[in-house]
Amino acid sequence: MQTRPPDQRTVGGTAADHHRPASSGTATVPAPGALARLGAWCFDHRRAAVGIWLVVLFAVLGAAGAVGPDFSASSDAPDSESADGLAVLEEHFPQLGTGGASGTIVFRADRGVDDPEVAAAMNELFALVDAGFPDADGEAEHPGATVVSPYEAAGQGQIALDGPLADQLAYAQVNLAPEVTDTDASLLGEAIREHVDAELTGPDGVEGLEVLTGGQYLAAFEPPETELIGLAFAVVVLILAFGSVLAMGLPIAVAIGGVGIGIGSITLLSNGVDAPDFTPIIGMMIGLGVGIDYALFIVTRYREGLDRGLDPRTAAITAIDTAGRAVLFAGLTVVISMLGLLLIGLGWLAGMGLGVSLTVLATMLTSVTLLPALLGLAGRRVEVTRWRGLIAAGFVAVAFLGLGLGQPTMALVAVAAAGATIVLSLVVRPLRREVPRRAPRPLHETVAYRWSRTIQRHPWRWLFVGTAVLLAFAAPVLGLRLGWADEGNYPAETDARQAYDLLADGFGPGFNGPFIITAVPGDGEGGAEVAALQQALAATPGVAAVTPPIPSNAAEADADPADADAWLLSLVPTTAPQDEATTELVSTLRDDVIPAAVAGTTLEVSVTGQAAVQNDITDFLSARMLVFFGAVLALSFVLLMLVFRSLLVPIKAVIMNVLSIAGAYGAVVAVFQWGWFGDILGLEGAPINPFIPMMLFAIVFGLSMDYEVFLLSRVREEFVRTGDSARSVADGLASTARVITAAAAIMVVVFGSFLFEDIREVKLFGLGLALAVLLDASLVRMLLVPATMELLGDRNWWMPAWLDRVLPRLSVEGPSGAHEAIPAGQAAGGDADAANPSERERELVAD
Repeated sequence: MQTRPPDQRTVGGTAADHHRPASSGTATVPAPGALARLGAWCFDHRRAAVGIWLVVLFAVLGAAGAVGPDFSASSDAPDSESADGLAVLEEHFPQLGTGGASGTIVFRADRGVDDPEVAAAMNELFALVDAGFPDADGEAEHPGATVVSPYEAAGQGQIALDGPLADQLAYAQVNLAPEVTDTDASLLGEAIREHVDAELTGPDGVEGLEVLTGGQYLAAFEPPETELIGLAFAVVVLILAFGSVLAMGLPIAVAIGGVGIGIGSITLLSNGVDAPDFTPIIGMMIGLGVGIDYALFIVTRYREGLDRGLDPRTAAITAIDTAGRAVLFAGLTVVISMLGLLLIGLGWLAGMGLGVSLTVLATMLTSVTLLPALLGLAGRRVEVTRWRGLIAAGFVAVAFLGLGLGQPTMALVAVAAAGATIVLSLVVRPLRREVPRRAPRPLHETVAYRWSRTIQRHPWRWLFVGTAVLLAFAAPVLGLRLGWADEGNYPAETDARQAYDLLADGFGPGFNGPFIITAVPGDGEGGAEVAALQQALAATPGVAAVTPPIPSNAAEADADPADADAWLLSLVPTTAPQDEATTELVSTLRDDVIPAAVAGTTLEVSVTGQAAVQNDITDFLSARMLVFFGAVLALSFVLLMLVFRSLLVPIKAVIMNVLSIAGAYGAVVAVFQWGWFGDILGLEGAPINPFIPMMLFAIVFGLSMDYEVFLLSRVREEFVRTGDSARSVADGLASTARVITAAAAIMVVVFGSFLFEDIREVKLFGLGLALAVLLDASLVRMLLVPATMELLGDRNWWMPAWLDRVLPRLSVEGPSGAHEAIPAGQAAGGDADAANPSERERELVAD
């Protein structure tokens, strides 16, 4: 039977295979795989491959620019009481436009809101909003909004009557039709603010009048800039990892290209599916992190091949067929886990999962196709760094940092300094000299090898220490409260936050999230039963006010309220929308107060409105969260079992993934729910949005698989070669520690840079992902993995023989020797520059 030679890379086999002697015969060269042939084609047709990707990038961005975004997130939970209430509103109260989202126009007038000039100016604004801001031809530019004015009967109670702001503060409810998307609502808010600045509060406006747009849907959306901070630090980390400016630039170029295509694709996707407006930011965050990391792994393998004496073409194909396979494996696990969000049953959550998946898919494809083309253009120059390039790269990092901090002058000065460095190098010879490369240490003299041996000498001690630290990080998760943060968490300078604070000061915190009570009477029932319901609601602890019932036929002349098909009441709680007491009030009304009030009648009563809808969505997602977690962990177990032909390795991986993500969850609870370090990060304590734990789990699962495969495949490779379990762990850790550390550092700085964003959800994602990666790459990969593998020894790779026979084999490292089976020009169709570098290339390498 033919067996693999001793140095053959493999990640398959059973425990019985580990000590088989190598065959003395000559192994046949395996046929090249599809990925190797694709990498060869891209390397050989490097200019065509780069050109194709440029065409795709400009085509996608051009189409996205022409079509524009149309983000939307439906505001109801399927099969819930709040959804039933919204259906009643849409059917029986269409004139109020309350079937969709809503916002407010909050205004304060020193001379009083009933002042004729103030009332005239505000009514003019309300009429414009109702008419959709018609253009010169009378066509509505922002249709779908209905204003409930404080100056009309339906707006009773929308003028402050008590306290220091009595008669000076009022608000209009802006109800948005279901077809109004998040993008439409944001544009409407911008139109309102432009009119306010030009006509109401400007030099020619009303003296002493302040007008603000309230609510998240009318809030201004600022495009992100802080990702440039992450890029600045990524430049530094890559230079430290590679010691080469060109090798640093390749991963960043590939990641930016993939993210550009991904963001354009998300914009196009928003026109066909529901997705919240911060989906591009999340896609950008994940895309930059994984895109740079994926390219980092491939470039690292490419440089290792050059160091072993391979020519650039063979080194590139080898890198694509080894590290490239791992990239596809890790990327597809992220995509699959994100697509699992489609099964949850919420359209906007599925849209977010699709958007992130598209970005990861784009960065994954650029890594295995665009990158080999760029490696073909670079050749051996990735090993050469001159002082001028190193200094210029440092200034470029400063320019990125300046743009990310909103300091364009700093960025311009840094760019000018980079250009000046290049120009000076023409006359200053030392700037043209090569930066000396540090000689690599022997593997067994590296810090990582000594660290692994230290862990392996006392595995139980270090296992306890690592687990204890992770559990300490995870402890706050026991106090996790899922819910929705309100506009009181927006930055203090925004209209939404100022409007929220004004309403809370003038009316009480509950006015920022009133409940809507709908009642549909049966035959012979009507006003008396609804009046009794109103009295019961008003007497409930935690209720500040309940408006008089409004019949559905109130707008009809001479209509008898007794003939109304439905009734509407507005209930204002005493607490803010995000407060736990408000959530409890929803349950109290539904479970106790309303059933008692309508006992003996056929009234069908529903509690809806912002707080009730969010409460139902939280319950909806909470009921599915553990099932989703279980499915992701099961997928992780199966994939790792197929890759490593082991039962214990995937079990350990599942447990460690749970510990690292739990640690990240705990930190998120401490910071975002309890308010730790809130003054530094600009945060206030609030519940954790219920979709975020699911998103974090899906993303971190895929990211951790990347490190898992990269580390354990090297350990497995050494174990198959030597049969020494302890040494294989130390050698595998030592050979991967530098690249894993660099990859993790890049993700941490890229994700962490989003803490500077204003959007709370984006901050939360940034901290959660950064900490999850940090814990996974440090405590898990560098401490718990060597400790547990030392304790298990050869049992790490045990699998029952019968199971090994029936399971399909999944390789993420590729067959050795296959790359030499693709002659230069075969995949390229005879591209002349594939096998023969130009004179200029040879000069640069020689120089």
